[in-house]
Amino acid sequence: MVQYIALLRGVNVGGIVIRSVELRELFQEIGLHEVRTVLASGNVAFAASEDADRTMLKQRIERALGDRFGYDAWIVLLTRVELEAIVAAFPFDADREGWHPYVLFGSDEAHLDELAADLGELDAVDDVVERGHGVLYWHNRRASGIGSAFAKRTARARYKPTTTNRNLRTLQKLLA
Repeated sequence: MVQYIALLRGVNVGGIVIRSVELRELFQEIGLHEVRTVLASGNVAFAASEDADRTMLKQRIERALGDRFGYDAWIVLLTRVELEAIVAAFPFDADREGWHPYVLFGSDEAHLDELAADLGELDAVDDVVERGHGVLYWHNRRASGIGSAFAKRTARARYKPTTTNRNLRTLQKLLA
């Protein structure tokens, strides 16, 4: 069995409400094992057979989510090993008082590159961002929150269909 992590985009915001118990049941119904949800924001750890085709697995999960909950589902699908590497590579002091440690995942490398462009324009008092492998690492001062320049950049409509953001602590809970 291979351990996977699925990060659902847009769940429990904007009218798409999926309870953790329903999410866990759906993953079990489509033949996945050791299913565990973390928090109420679309985070699922599970196991699948080693011979499962990853692209097909992602499509099967997205189709099942869309069919059951009536929305255009999109997920980030990572192996546990991949997520461990992403978490370990967080380049900032995750315990810095007054700051949120985030990882921004994307399905479109060009969008991640666009978001990472011109980082010199950001005020390091509020946001620091670094490009990682398939992700953007983002440290955001709590006091600025969603009003910061980078938060506003990531909230643009063009990035919503291809990105999802997670607090580093949530990712650590998924790995626990």
